[in-house]
Amino acid sequence: MNLPDKGRDAGELLTEIARLKEADLPVRGGRVTAYVYDTGRPEVHEAATRAYVEMLEVNTLDPTAFPSVVEMERQVVGAVADLLGGGTGIFTSGGTESIMLAVKAARDSRPVAGRPRMVVPVTAHPAFHKAAHYLGVVVDAVPVDPVTFRADAAAVEDAITGDTVLVVASAPSYPQGVMDPVEAIAAAASARGVLCHVDACVGGWLLPWLREAGAEIPPFDLSVRGVTSISCDLHKFGYSPKGASVVLFADPALRRAAYFASASWPGYTVINATVQSSKSAGPLGGAWATLQALGREGYLELGRTTLAAARRLREGVAAIGGLRVLGEPESSLVAFTSDEIDVFVLSDEARRRGWFLQPQLSYAGIPANIHITVTGVTLGGVEAMLEVIAESAAAARERGPAELPEGLVELVAELDLEALDDAAFGELAASVGVDLNGSGQPEMAVVNAVLDALPADRREAVLIRFLSVIYG
Repeated sequence: MNLPDKGRDAGELLTEIARLKEADLPVRGGRVTAYVYDTGRPEVHEAATRAYVEMLEVNTLDPTAFPSVVEMERQVVGAVADLLGGGTGIFTSGGTESIMLAVKAARDSRPVAGRPRMVVPVTAHPAFHKAAHYLGVVVDAVPVDPVTFRADAAAVEDAITGDTVLVVASAPSYPQGVMDPVEAIAAAASARGVLCHVDACVGGWLLPWLREAGAEIPPFDLSVRGVTSISCDLHKFGYSPKGASVVLFADPALRRAAYFASASWPGYTVINATVQSSKSAGPLGGAWATLQALGREGYLELGRTTLAAARRLREGVAAIGGLRVLGEPESSLVAFTSDEIDVFVLSDEARRRGWFLQPQLSYAGIPANIHITVTGVTLGGVEAMLEVIAESAAAARERGPAELPEGLVELVAELDLEALDDAAFGELAASVGVDLNGSGQPEMAVVNAVLDALPADRREAVLIRFLSVIYG
């Protein structure tokens, strides 16, 4: 039974949560190099938690009912605007929602004769593909430089058509942590009368502090001519609790195009600034408190330590035999690959040693690699991380590449997934040693190797089935 007959004691529930989390990756300490962001300052996270709980039951649906929401959002959005060249914005639940609103605003403010189109580099976040899927926009993906991994401004310009409503640049792109040439891309878009969105979900709240700490960061925000919107996640390098992002628009009219209102029913007034209607103000409270608790001095110091850790990590990885860093990242995202070692096996070996290093599949000529997000807490453990990477690389070299049963990739490529129910798919996975219903931290090298051998559309179909089985 999922619902008990009688209510349970709060202490008992917290004990149960602790049990459920036993196999989770740790969210503090820097050993998980993706998904979580740690300042290394517990008092800041505690302040955010208390503010989050204080605002937990406040509903942002009607700002006239809860004016605290309006004031907090003004302050949070204002702080982001101060840092990123001005504009007017919206507090959202995350980068995907910020991007969704930017795409909606572009589509609705620039009606075209045909189906609206959007030009994105192949390194742009899948949130753009998700927004396009939901909003009926066609994605025109363009290649990036095979050495620097930066978007090609000329290729972007060539892809613009009369139906293009939005052009995208990343600051930085997530896979290799490099900056697209924002000025050139925005200029090309502006010359054709097309809006330009900068995805700074990762870098928006980090790059200005890195610049102030001494890094060479090219212009990328709303101060750049032709940039019409920008997204910035505060639950990344703003270190806020999850559910905190801001999308800024250069023009208030463009922000209004992101809104939704409906008067086509006899109920309460419906006017939404975001995709969601009812939602907790907890994330807003947590973001507000985090910004207030750290302040300019706190973020600048975190920028200095992050910059130092990222430089040491790049140097250290490059010194490990068989490994090479991809591109020259300006940010604190580092990706490395190998022509001699199976990086998926390396990732599993690191996980055995208590570290999570994020594997990334090959795509568009970019090889499979390992991705590391350097945060404020990384500097204190960067030598330990490099030691683990070196040990894991040596172990992966000795183990050799992931062994796939003969014909498995061909079987998966040709499999009629619609003919399999979730139970049958789970049995198929188990037959090659992949337990989708197991506990603990699984080895993923075989799964990643199979996915890496498949075309993108087939990967997507298989991943959907994985998710369905896990939650089944």
